[in-house]
Amino acid sequence: MSDEVLVEIDGGVAIITINRPQAKNAVNGVVARGIAAALDELEERGDVAAYVLTGAGGTFCAGMDLKGFLKGDLPYVEGRGFGGIAEAPPKKPIVAAVEGYALAGGFELALACDIIVAAETAVFGLPEPKRGLVAAAGGVMRLPRRIPYHVAMEIALTGDHFPASRLHEVGLVNHVTPAGEALARAVELARRIAGNAPLALAATKRVIVESADWSGEEMFRRQAEIIDPVFGSKDAMEGAAAFAEKRAPVWKGE
Repeated sequence: MSDEVLVEIDGGVAIITINRPQAKNAVNGVVARGIAAALDELEERGDVAAYVLTGAGGTFCAGMDLKGFLKGDLPYVEGRGFGGIAEAPPKKPIVAAVEGYALAGGFELALACDIIVAAETAVFGLPEPKRGLVAAAGGVMRLPRRIPYHVAMEIALTGDHFPASRLHEVGLVNHVTPAGEALARAVELARRIAGNAPLALAATKRVIVESADWSGEEMFRRQAEIIDPVFGSKDAMEGAAAFAEKRAPVWKGE
């Protein structure tokens, strides 16, 4: 794995850091492949239950590396899309910790996450139209599903910058922190998530993501297909036993 993508594992949480501060963590091919490779490994690890995605040097991500783009260096991974995550987010929960800029593809990386924590000084935007481009890495598709239509249109069509406070108002940003504290808050959240049963977490996330396209007639049937194995798992028995015995559960992911 390249040193442009760093991974630190602590307390069941893997912190994935885009490490190109000199380029405001703009995503190139190396970063995209590094994130994809990290997730390929981490998804299989039993000691990791949640992720935090962040950027080094006080900036989350300024988007695609346009200089690399002009040279033919594309920041995509086959089957995973932009940044190695936009088209195929991980099965395990992932929290974005945003400081500084989350622009263009950087905003789209945050949108690929399940929870967003942002510093009060963080700035979001989809400036692609100002460059003759379209926010094709999930921006124009995910944004109107997460916030009101007219707000999404303003963000996508103007290409302007919007503060974290505004996106918190419309429900896109979960928590706003003082500058420099987004990562700590995101890790705290991820650790709380990681304390829960891994099978239950994966099934819960899958139902929330996939059920958006389910009809009323099929929703409970399709949910049952996903969650019934969880109710029959050893972890479900352990959760009940731990509650009865007034102790912390020991999850096995089985």
